[in-house]
Amino acid sequence: MLATIDWVIIAAYLLLSLIIGLYFRERASKSLTDFFLGGRNMSWWVAGMSMVATTFAADTPLAVTELVAQKGISGNWLWWSFLFGGMLTTFFFARLWRRSGVLTEVELIELRYSGMEASFLRGFKAVYLGLFMNVIILGWVNVALVSILQVFLDLSHEQALLYTAGAMLLTAIYSSISGLWGVAITDVVQFVIAMLGTVLLAVFVIDSPQIGGISGLQAKLGSNSPIFDFFPTINTSGSLAQTAGSAAGAFTITLGAFLSYVGVQWWASWYPGGEPGGGGYVAQRMMSAKSEKHAIYATLFFQIAHYCLRPWPWILVGLATLVLYPGLSMEDKKLGYVMAMKDFLPVGFKGMLLVAFLAAYMSTIATQLNWGASYLVNDLYRRFVKPDIEFDNEDKAQKHYVMMSKVATIVLMAVAMGVTPFINSISGAWGVLMSCGAGLGLVLILRWYWWRINAWSEIAATVTPFIVFFVCKFGLGMEETMTYFTTVGITTISWLVVTFITPPTETATLERFYEKVQPEGAWGRIAYGDSYIFENRAADVFPFNGEPKRRRSKPANMFNLFVCWISAVCMTYSILFMTGKCIFAQWTPALMWGGAALVSFIILRVFISRTNILS
Repeated sequence: MLATIDWVIIAAYLLLSLIIGLYFRERASKSLTDFFLGGRNMSWWVAGMSMVATTFAADTPLAVTELVAQKGISGNWLWWSFLFGGMLTTFFFARLWRRSGVLTEVELIELRYSGMEASFLRGFKAVYLGLFMNVIILGWVNVALVSILQVFLDLSHEQALLYTAGAMLLTAIYSSISGLWGVAITDVVQFVIAMLGTVLLAVFVIDSPQIGGISGLQAKLGSNSPIFDFFPTINTSGSLAQTAGSAAGAFTITLGAFLSYVGVQWWASWYPGGEPGGGGYVAQRMMSAKSEKHAIYATLFFQIAHYCLRPWPWILVGLATLVLYPGLSMEDKKLGYVMAMKDFLPVGFKGMLLVAFLAAYMSTIATQLNWGASYLVNDLYRRFVKPDIEFDNEDKAQKHYVMMSKVATIVLMAVAMGVTPFINSISGAWGVLMSCGAGLGLVLILRWYWWRINAWSEIAATVTPFIVFFVCKFGLGMEETMTYFTTVGITTISWLVVTFITPPTETATLERFYEKVQPEGAWGRIAYGDSYIFENRAADVFPFNGEPKRRRSKPANMFNLFVCWISAVCMTYSILFMTGKCIFAQWTPALMWGGAALVSFIILRVFISRTNILS
């Protein structure tokens, strides 16, 4: 049970969150841009830490604990592989999102595409992402907190659900009052608390007599056990099945599965929070930055902190739970993290750790509520129900839309709480929806760099995966990896065919988009004007002897951007592995990974100076 000091710490944290919300109340009430993008005046470190805090949900340490317990450290490649896409967003898309001037990701659709199909796609995505997908995400985060409270406070499911509803209500209140500024500043505070709490838990658990430090942990699990391997074992037997090692074994996957993680999944698949090319709340933070430079720095900080700063305290506790709670079933391995909180934290620190989990929970909930409301108000209500033209003046329109944004925030909270008790029955559908994003990612990337992508391309890439997945999975009974590759392949062929058999986006729309965003890539006549021979075989490539007529700034060299991307990926992985080797006192490999990180950083500095993205 919690002591009085623990409850005082929890109450102080909740009061602080409410005070921050009230402080930013007036700033958020001026316009939709102020409410959803903080007036586009956010410093890189605020936007970056807000991104990291949002991805640190209440269930994240539990999920990592489960991965480590079932598959070893290398099981984290299930999410480590997403770094490729994250860094791609940093160097190729962050500045473009900031430059686009849109309020939401979905608004970009009608900036980039034309016709009724673009309007339909914008309205559909506003509902699909802002309401349907968002409510499922909110429900999942609620379920995670319910599980934590049940174990940590010995509550019944109904009691834990009531506590969770209270936390969500408070989050909705300060989110609706303060807009993105309040959400972001609260995120910064919450991230610091959450990281401090998880680090302290790792220290208490690892230094406990039951574990005996890092050396004791290695001795109890076997110092040469493959559970400490940083890379999975590749199964070359030819079977497509993916197998997880036992608690004392390695994470073993097929070559095809590993390639799908590191070579295909990050660019081909759409998933909330990791949209290829940026999207969702990540795009929202990039668009809220005070400049393109700040958008790049924010995204770069997010990638490094997300992959290097956060994981190791979770991984260490996950390894320790194998020693402390060997009797847990595979389904309950994740609860070992909460049990360690309950069993090893002294008075005062228990309240702090619970605050850490509340902080992780509230940062995710606040962002999802604010982001979802932006879609429902800006891309559905304002676009299709009550447009600006129906108001006497812009000031009156903005006040109305801000009021509707606050209403939408509360409505989303209520719907999410209504869904939460039934979330277990939705879990299967959630997995299907994730699989049905296979193949969409490439369209989201190429729409910035190839003029020929149109609204029908994106519609085809959105619909086709659902059909192919169900046929492969339930009709043909294909294995998971083969189903994935088949879905990606057929979806890619489908949207390419649709792209070329449907009319291109109207030239006027493309020209407006190009002049505003100024992307690199295959823009042919759009970049060079009518003097460029459009029928040329190289119509999608800039000629070497001309200067774009509509380009307003010197383009960033694509090769230099590519080198920046790869070197940043190598640097981040090297820091991640160097940190792990230092923790386990393996100094020679730690030195090697440190050297790799330094070399990668030098290459990044040299080549980023050759671009104009930080000017």
